[in-house]
Amino acid sequence: MSKNNRIDYVELAAEDLSAAKAFYAAAFGWTFQDWGETYVSFEGAGLDGGIRGGEKPVAGSTLVILYADDLEASEKRVVDAGGEITERHDFPGGRRFHFRDPAGNVLAVWTKAD
Repeated sequence: MSKNNRIDYVELAAEDLSAAKAFYAAAFGWTFQDWGETYVSFEGAGLDGGIRGGEKPVAGSTLVILYADDLEASEKRVVDAGGEITERHDFPGGRRFHFRDPAGNVLAVWTKAD
């Protein structure tokens, strides 16, 4: 089954990354991969995701991330459908853009590095 256009990743925010890791490990058995001092990815939650450390959770701080085989084509479809691109950036392992849908929800789309 293709991952294209499917929800692929979810990010949470946590002021104290160590405490967040301890909580999710104890409560749900998630495991973690550290990616520097302010980010960890998690596995074992049914859907992969990550936790952004040093960031206070607020309404909207959880980010749903979709995967795209062709990031540029996906961005064009988002804009053509009425979405607004709010940011673009590269990160270790890939690239992504964030967008606001017409209802005001913010999501992201990513692709692996070439």
